[in-house]
Amino acid sequence: MQTAESLAIVRAWVEAANAQDAERLIALSDPHIEVGGPRGSGFGHALLRDWLARAGLSLTTLRTFARGGTVVAEQRGVWHAPESANVVGEQTVASVFVVDGRRVVRFARYDTLRAALAAAGLDQADEVRLAG
Repeated sequence: MQTAESLAIVRAWVEAANAQDAERLIALSDPHIEVGGPRGSGFGHALLRDWLARAGLSLTTLRTFARGGTVVAEQRGVWHAPESANVVGEQTVASVFVVDGRRVVRFARYDTLRAALAAAGLDQADEVRLAG
C-alpha cells in the first residue's frame, strides 16, 4: 500500500467519523476492523457503529506520520455528551490506523504520540508535512 493512498483513506475515515456518517465509516472499514482504546479492543462493524454512537468524539488532526499502510495521527480530541452535544472533555491524543485493501483494518487510540508511534513502529522521521 502506498503511503499517499493510506493517508487519503485515513483522512476520509476521520471525516466520516467526525460527521457521524456511519455508512461512510463502515464503507471505509474492513468488516473485521479492530477498534482499540483505553478500554481494550474488539472487532467488527457492529462494534464500530456502537463506538461511533457512544463516543461523541470529534478529532482534529495536528500532525501525521506514515509509512506504507500505517498512519499515526496526533489529534485534538473533543468529546460531546450524546444527549446534549455539550463538550465533556478535550485532550490531545494519537490514533494508529492500519490500511489494507483500501480499508482501515485497525484503529487504536493512545493517550500520547510517543505511545502511538511505538505501537505502530514509526518515529519522527516518518512525519508527513502537509501543505497549507
